[in-house]
Amino acid sequence: MFTGIVEALARVVKIEKDQSNIHFTLETPIAGELHVDQSLCHDGVCLTVVKVNPGESRYMVTAVQETLDRSTLGFWQTGSEVNLERSMKMDGRFDGHIVQGHVDQTARCIKVEDQEGSWKYTFKYDPDKGNITVEKGSVSVNGVSLTVVDSGKTFFSVAIIPYTYEVTNFHCFQPGTIVNLEFDVIGKYISRLLKLYVESEKEE
Repeated sequence: MFTGIVEALARVVKIEKDQSNIHFTLETPIAGELHVDQSLCHDGVCLTVVKVNPGESRYMVTAVQETLDRSTLGFWQTGSEVNLERSMKMDGRFDGHIVQGHVDQTARCIKVEDQEGSWKYTFKYDPDKGNITVEKGSVSVNGVSLTVVDSGKTFFSVAIIPYTYEVTNFHCFQPGTIVNLEFDVIGKYISRLLKLYVESEKEE
């Protein structure tokens, strides 16, 4: 379980194909604090640490085909910057929102607006996958917990403060950038229950 509060950036330094899987080696200042079997959120994707080399500030994770198909990990290249968050502590403050590290779908950035001290990003996604956003609701973009500013059937926008712009990979986004989305888990359950209710009413 995560909160969508990014701790650090990592840089992809090596990509190894292993049948249908891909092993990613990343470099980050917090590598020395990681351990094998630890869950770590990468751009919103929960992956297990399989190897740690603290002397070189590096560690390795493996992505299976399902993860590659559903997320942006298949687009990672050597040098790509990745948002990192370790799993939440039960005795700490809950500063973001509930993030499971399970990507629902990807979206495409269609607009970046400099608002003189902040940035507004607009993303377009496929509504046929059954996901929705609501104004002032929560959404996770590349693992970053954000509040929805504008919400439409196929798009939504978020506002980014300078701190978030600097410490996450949002500073790399431009129109055309593909990102990972995880929609609010409570909203997903409500949407699913309503759909089942409507279907049962039709059957009767």
